[in-house]
Amino acid sequence: MAATELDWWAGNAAIRAAAIFAFFVLLAFIFDRWFAARGRRIADRMLRGGMTQQADTRLRFVRRLIWLVLLVIGMFTALSQFAGLGRIAGSFLASGALVAAIVGFAARQTLANLVAGIMLAITQPLRVGDWVTVEEHYGVVEDVRLNFTILRTLSEQRIVIPNERLASGILRNDTLESDAVGLDVSLWLPAGADVPRALDALREETGQSVSVAEAGVEGTRLAVGGERVPPPERAKHEAELREQCLRRLRADGLLAG
Repeated sequence: MAATELDWWAGNAAIRAAAIFAFFVLLAFIFDRWFAARGRRIADRMLRGGMTQQADTRLRFVRRLIWLVLLVIGMFTALSQFAGLGRIAGSFLASGALVAAIVGFAARQTLANLVAGIMLAITQPLRVGDWVTVEEHYGVVEDVRLNFTILRTLSEQRIVIPNERLASGILRNDTLESDAVGLDVSLWLPAGADVPRALDALREETGQSVSVAEAGVEGTRLAVGGERVPPPERAKHEAELREQCLRRLRADGLLAG
């Protein structure tokens, strides 16, 4: 490279910054592709028992976290090429103030989801492949990303849930300890209905446990249990059990106040 070209390169901070950042973007992309292709095979060899849900969830999160770290390093390295900003960027990289700034800011804005994602990856109240209920949504965890989690419902819809909501809300996981879930159906009897007779009728009809879950001036709620089934079949079997119970109550005249 000629001396004039060296001078031009040395004096053009914007070109240097763009080239450096482009290099880190390319590096992050290559790493992401390599990790996606080889990470699972390496983990399989290390675990020797096949990829578990816990390992799969953590691998996905680590892959995306390293991708983000490479981009952040690239951004601050690019900023260091500008006069006046070099000292600021260098001090951030050297002193660790960047980490403190991110953690502090994450407590109240978008990066809170990143912190919550790290917590989810470590504690794993849900894993890729688990069947969970989040608020009114029920489905299988399709992916856990840096800022959000994707839930696939029984109707093949995708629900995108911010990680902060998962970390701070109430979550029901049907497959955290086992691969089957018991049926749970609620039925309301009108006020004045013969509750003991309804309990006996449903126990005889279903052969399952039936109990009074709630009682009030407007009526009585009965809870009907059922056999354990795979989570994908839960909605279907609960609908069938609910219909069976309603037919019996209607036939016995127990749905009229």
